[in-house]
Amino acid sequence: MPGYFDQYGAGDERRIKIIRTVAISLVSLLVVGGTLFFVFHNYREERQIKQFFASLSAHDYKAAYALFGCTDAKPCPQYPPEKFMEDWGPASGRSDLSNFRISKSRSCGSGVILTVDFGQNHQDKLWVERRDMSIGFSPFPGCPAGR
Repeated sequence: MPGYFDQYGAGDERRIKIIRTVAISLVSLLVVGGTLFFVFHNYREERQIKQFFASLSAHDYKAAYALFGCTDAKPCPQYPPEKFMEDWGPASGRSDLSNFRISKSRSCGSGVILTVDFGQNHQDKLWVERRDMSIGFSPFPGCPAGR
């Protein structure tokens, strides 16, 4: 006559295998998701800066100026087109834009600070506002504490 506890724990191996598979899957998903978030978190803003430099390289200064959020319909009184051309035009020190590189990208409050290297120890910090993807010079040298 079989005892009461003869079949006790008969399905434990299957349950342990399912729990182990679920746990490994969740950890793997967290690692892959975290890596993707870290790599692509500022992707849109970096792409906007690359579009800006592509417009400058093509000498399409009107399109590049529009990426700063300034158009004919909505001009920027604090950054007129003449000042923009002085900063980014062919006579500026940034005329060779073929070797630019985004060396650092840091989220900061409502935008992203992007450090752009031009070679010869020249770099600029640009700001991309997340709300409207407009570009500007960074208002901060780095992200202030608490932002």
